[in-house]
Amino acid sequence: MKLPPFDEFIDKLKHFDRKMLSKAFTLNESTLEIHNDLFDSILNALKPVEDQSLVIGITGIPGVGKSTFIESFGSYLHQLGKKIAVFAIDPSSQNTQGSILGDKTRMEQLSRLPNVFIRPSPSSNQLGGLGLNTHKNIALAKAIGFDIILVETVGVGQSETMVKELCDLFLLLMMPGSGDELQGVKKGIMEMANLLIVHKADGELIEAAEKSKKELEAALHYTRDHSDENAVFLYSSLTQKNADAIWNWIERWILNRKKNLDFYKNRKKQDEFWFDYEWKQLLIKHISETHRDTLNDLQSEITKGNFISRKQIIERILYQSYL
Repeated sequence: MKLPPFDEFIDKLKHFDRKMLSKAFTLNESTLEIHNDLFDSILNALKPVEDQSLVIGITGIPGVGKSTFIESFGSYLHQLGKKIAVFAIDPSSQNTQGSILGDKTRMEQLSRLPNVFIRPSPSSNQLGGLGLNTHKNIALAKAIGFDIILVETVGVGQSETMVKELCDLFLLLMMPGSGDELQGVKKGIMEMANLLIVHKADGELIEAAEKSKKELEAALHYTRDHSDENAVFLYSSLTQKNADAIWNWIERWILNRKKNLDFYKNRKKQDEFWFDYEWKQLLIKHISETHRDTLNDLQSEITKGNFISRKQIIERILYQSYL
């Protein structure tokens, strides 16, 4: 990968050079340690920039229209003069670990707008629907001054709640007629979502959407404090109906979080979470690389139908790491 001199690279990033942004994110997602080290140096050089960004995590079951919502609501935010970064976490190929869907092609209009950058990132087949390095991509987007960072995940899954650990606001999209859908959404995600939006609230679905809104409000009645009573909205990506109301609610909610310092406490907690997550992933990678032969031997034993105890794993892999 051909890169400009370091200082020139930093300057171009500060000026939202799309080509340099793509190269920086590629360095972060690379499997080469030299690339990761360079990215960390870039991030460290940019860190003193004051962070005024807002990170919004967006999740929902497949088919709810996450990409459509992001293109529509993102266009609305762009009209307000916001600089927007979108990280669309794609399912990963089992063979290459690369992105399969390529969300740029699904947000064609948004991707053409100035001061908008869309980055399809492979999930690396992680259960949380997030790539291993997504949090550092977001850190870079914060550092260079994006106002709004939208993070779209693969969909509601067993560990989808990891998105909560990298966003300031957690948004759950629901379908009209969500009475039945509520049964398929994890209770924990419902409780953790700060904002619920019934999507596709237009045309023949408007009546069903209004009914779903009432059902969701009733379901959340006992889990919300007074300030969150109106945290359920209808939205149409075709007409951008209620975009103003949703954005006004988000601004008030964030302002209140900053006033009582919960906003900053949450970010500090997230930094601690990702440090803990990252060193564990690096340790696993190190052991996998340095004890590949031992792991292959144990795998062969499993293939033969032999039982491998936890003690054997500790003695043959973990213990050897300290010798």
